[in-house]
Amino acid sequence: MSAQFTFQCQAQCCRTQARAGLFTTPHGVVETPRFMPVGTLANVKTVTPDQLQATGAQMVLANTYHLHLQPGEEIVAQAGGLHQFMGWSGPMLTDSGGFQVFSLSEMRQIDETGVKFRSPKDGQIIHLTPERSIQIQNQLGADVIMAFDECPPYPATREAIAEATARTYRWLERCIAAHQRPDQALFGIVQGGVHLDLRAEAARSLAALDLPGYAIGGVSVGEPPELIEQIVKATTPLLPVDKPRYLMGVGTYREMAQAIAAGMDLFDCVIPTRLARHGNALVRGDRWNLKNARFREDFTPLDATCPCYTCQKFTRAYISHLLRSREILAYTLLSIHNITELVRFTQEIRASILQGSFAEDFAQWLVPAPTPASAP
Repeated sequence: MSAQFTFQCQAQCCRTQARAGLFTTPHGVVETPRFMPVGTLANVKTVTPDQLQATGAQMVLANTYHLHLQPGEEIVAQAGGLHQFMGWSGPMLTDSGGFQVFSLSEMRQIDETGVKFRSPKDGQIIHLTPERSIQIQNQLGADVIMAFDECPPYPATREAIAEATARTYRWLERCIAAHQRPDQALFGIVQGGVHLDLRAEAARSLAALDLPGYAIGGVSVGEPPELIEQIVKATTPLLPVDKPRYLMGVGTYREMAQAIAAGMDLFDCVIPTRLARHGNALVRGDRWNLKNARFREDFTPLDATCPCYTCQKFTRAYISHLLRSREILAYTLLSIHNITELVRFTQEIRASILQGSFAEDFAQWLVPAPTPASAP
């Protein structure tokens, strides 16, 4: 790992693999475990960088595929890189674009060179290769960049998953060769679908490369939650203990808690802002639709225990009014709260690890996936 990137384990649970750590990057330190908001187009939807920082978020994601299409990596580079372009001073991560490209399904063609697909913006054919993905990410300038991988769908045949897993490793070798910036940490991604032996083989192969960090990808793509837990439990112990570990695309309470118990450090998901845009608030274990009539005369905060700007200043009735009036402020206030809720969840787990009480507290972290619910 470059001297600009370090991972320090501060505390480890004696009965699980849960750990609290410090991941140091050129733009600051990330206290792990930590939830990371997603800023697809160099912005977390409806939230300013200052508002985002106030949620407790320390590291933000951006999307290579979408930024390549609009405005283009050259524009971002001319602005001085993503941090300058979007006004975010903390650590950043860009994905490789692989997941988005492979989700195009019928619109793309895969071979050993990379992936060809038709741009949804102007219809032009784009050939995204491992080298091109790294070149784009080098220009975007995030602290952490991800290797270009093949993310097989769920379900898929074992043969197809084995082929994708092997190709992902070959592409990783090409990503390493193409990477030009020591001030960016290149993370490898473990694929393998639901087949634990393929996952194990991939994890061991990646660990031998001594990368700055490692991710588990290809989960939360339609498989049941119990399979995600099995994959993470089996794969995480095979990854180096002195490097950060990132579970891609996972941001529900229970799945984050289970992954933390297995030794994972970083998480991301679009859930908090996506739910906000549909008028929903996350309140530990529940998902409230604030457009519901029951909130029209409810003059209490979303969560009296939440320190976020929304809960400190506004009531459920006010947010319900904004939603009914289709005011953009409603989406901002709900996004602020929802992001704070998931960041706070991982902060509380981190505190329990540091205090040595994680194993005893574990049951309380296993909050079910948010479902529509009425207020208490």
